[in-house]
Amino acid sequence: MMRSVLVTGANGQLGIELARASWPEGWQVVALGRDALDLSDPAAISGIVSAGHEGQPFAAVINGAAYTAVDKAEDDQVIAWSVNALAPAAFGQACARAGIPLVQVSTDYIFPGDRHGAWEVDDAPSPLGVYGASKLGGELAVRTSGARHAIVRTAWVVSAHGANFVKTMLRIGADRGHLRVVNDQRGSPTGAADLARALMTIAVRLAGDEDMPSGTYHFSNAGGANGISWAEFATEIFHQSGERGGPTASVESIATADYPTPARRPANSLLDTGAITAAYGIAPRPWQAALGDILDELIGVRQ
Repeated sequence: MMRSVLVTGANGQLGIELARASWPEGWQVVALGRDALDLSDPAAISGIVSAGHEGQPFAAVINGAAYTAVDKAEDDQVIAWSVNALAPAAFGQACARAGIPLVQVSTDYIFPGDRHGAWEVDDAPSPLGVYGASKLGGELAVRTSGARHAIVRTAWVVSAHGANFVKTMLRIGADRGHLRVVNDQRGSPTGAADLARALMTIAVRLAGDEDMPSGTYHFSNAGGANGISWAEFATEIFHQSGERGGPTASVESIATADYPTPARRPANSLLDTGAITAAYGIAPRPWQAALGDILDELIGVRQ
C-alpha cells in the first residue's frame, strides 16, 4: 500500500522539488496548487485532509505554500494573514483530528535581523513587517493545534523554477552587464531541492515513528559563520554562470538605504542549523554546491 503525503504549493519552487524528490519506496506525493485548494478556506483545508487520497488517509502533510509577496503584504494584510496564519491553523487542527503529522515551512523573517551570528531556533522572534508577523502567526497556530509537527524555518530559497534571485540575476545580467546589489543584508542561500529533501526526511520520520518529538528547526545551505551578502551571492552566480558559458555581469555593492522597499528586510538572515542535524541527522551542504546544481539545470554543466 502506498503512503501519500499531501503537499501544498504544487507550482512553487518547493512544491516542484518535493514532487521531483526521490521518495522512499512505497511513498508518493499528492501536490495541490491554488486551483485545487483555496488556502483562504479553512473548510476546504479540513475536507482535503480528512478525505485522504484514493480511499486511504494521508500519512503526513507538508504545508509549503505561503503568501510570499513581502512588499505587497504591507497593504494586503488580510490575505497574508489568511494564507500564512489561518491556513496553518486549519491544517494543524485537521492533522490533529486525523492523527497525522504536519510539517510547516516558515521563514527567517520572523526575526528582526539585528544581531551578529546565526539565529538559534529558540531566539525570540520580532518580525519587522506583515509577512514575517503572519508567518509567525502560522507557527504559533501549528504549535497550539495539538498536531505532531515540525516547523522548519528557511531563507533565501532559490531553484531553477519560478521567480527567485538566481533567475533574476541571470536575466538582468544578460541584459545589462552591470548590476547594483545590496551588500548589507547577510544570510545563506537555500537550494529548494535541498530543502525538499530535508522536509521529505522529516515527514517520513514523523509518519513512521510516533515517538518523534514536535519541534522547530532551521534549514538553509551551509554558508560559514557570517554568511554572505546578496552582492556576494550575485558575484558567485555570475562566476559559476560564466564557467558554464552563461551570462556574466559586474556587481556593484550598494546599501539597503539605496534600494528602498515598502517592507523592511532583516539585515541578518543567517540561521543556525544545529537542531535539525541533531534531531534528524540532516547536515546541509555548502550553498555553492546547491547553486551549481541549479545552474547545471538552467545553463548546463561546466565547460
